[in-house]
This record gives sequence, structure tokens and C-alpha cells, in this order.
Amino acid sequence: MSLKIASWNVNSVRLRMPQVERFAREAGPDVICLQEIKCLAEQFPAKAFAEAGYPHQAICGQKGLHGVAIVSKHPLQQQPVPTFCPRNEARAQAVEVAGIELFNLYIPAGGDEPDTSTNPKFAHKLEYLNRAKDSFDARTDKSFAKVVLVGDLNIAPGEFDVWSHKQMKNVVSHTQIEINALAAMQNSFDFVDIARQYQPEPEPLFTWWSYRSKDWTQNNRGRRLDHIWVSKALTPTKYQPNSDFIAHTACRSWERPSDHAPITLELNLV
Repeated sequence: MSLKIASWNVNSVRLRMPQVERFAREAGPDVICLQEIKCLAEQFPAKAFAEAGYPHQAICGQKGLHGVAIVSKHPLQQQPVPTFCPRNEARAQAVEVAGIELFNLYIPAGGDEPDTSTNPKFAHKLEYLNRAKDSFDARTDKSFAKVVLVGDLNIAPGEFDVWSHKQMKNVVSHTQIEINALAAMQNSFDFVDIARQYQPEPEPLFTWWSYRSKDWTQNNRGRRLDHIWVSKALTPTKYQPNSDFIAHTACRSWERPSDHAPITLELNLV
């Protein structure tokens, strides 16, 4: 059995529903993890998703802001909401699907200044990362648990995950303090950053391009903010570029696009 998981910050699921339906038809994921849905659970387009083939749904909504959701062709078993966010915003959820424990995260962007003493948003971001690290570090099943973590983690960790490492190294999303905090969270459960297994550095890999760019394809000033991590028990033995992991960058050029592109991973389950 294979399971194809998608992750996408849609920047308003109701506004972007036509694009999501198109992506579902063309990419055919079994599970779609959405971030920044920007609606309450009762406002979520549940009927449209069911008609698109995703009747199983888990929604963690919030009025006007944030919000995460998972829709699936397979039954979902909701797990307790992770307590990663110190402000109790709708930024994390966990479900079990097809024998996989799946986390869907939307880590805070962190504002403009990478200084915790003057920027509460940046402090909030680092606290979220630290709480997630502590939660995974406390678990004793890292050698055998089948866990997938996806989402808009709002950090581009590598030199080739941003359009210019030199110009971005003091910009929030690519500062060393954020990179270190993300690495600590990843290492707390020995997660594998699957994208960089299939598309190793120095190949540039981006999933986000600012709306401020008039032609994002020309200057390609992107960042890899969206991630899929897998636990040891799910780590594939072979990696072929542009095969099981795909960044669907063409979606960024669709009409009324999100500023993020969706990413997918196809897992072969034993």
C-alpha cells in the first residue's frame, strides 16, 4: 500500500478552494494537510472536500487567522491537540491515518526583527519550537514509531533553501538561531528531512515566493518554508530525484494563488 501525503499553506481555504480542488485532481494525494485555513471549523468547506473525494476531515480552526486541517480519503483518528503553541492558537494537530501518526503544524512566522527582547512574535516562534522539541524528546518510541510531520514551519534551514544565503542570513526565517532551534526539534525525534534526501544540496529548493514580486518566476527569490519529515521507521532505503517527493511549484502561477506551493510525499507502507 502507498500513501501520498500533501502539505499546503493555502492562505484561506475558502478563497483558494478551486485551486485545492484542481491540485487534488492533478496530484491525487490521499491525504491533504492544510495550514492557514483562516476559518472556524463550521466555516470549513467540508462538503466540497467530501465531493472531491476527501470525506474524512479533521479541522482545527480559528476565526480570521491561522488554523490547520487534514482531509483524507482514508479514515482519520484524531489525536490530542499538541500543546506546542504557547498562545493556544490553532497551529497544530495530530491524527492517525493508515497506521501513520501524522502531525500538521503551522509555526509562527516570527515578525520582522530576529530579537526576542524587542519582538514578541519572534520569542513566540522560538518558544513554539522549543515546546515541540521537548514534547518529541520526551517520547521513548523514536526507534519504531511511524510518524510523519508536515507543515509550514516558516524556516528555510539550508544555504540552498533561500535565494541568497548571504542576503538572508539576518532575515527572519533564515537566521542561525531559528535554524538551530529547528534542528533541535528535528533531532529530538531523529526526524529525516525528506525533501533534501530526494533533492540534495546544492540544488535550490523553494516552496514560497512573496506576493510582492511581480514575476516570481523571473527573479525566483524563494524560500523553502514548507517541510515533510519522517521518523526512522518510515525512512525509505532509496531516493530518486523528483520521484516520491515533489514540490508542485507550478501551482504558484495559478490564478489567485497562495504564496506557498504544495509539496507531496508518497510513502510505501509495508
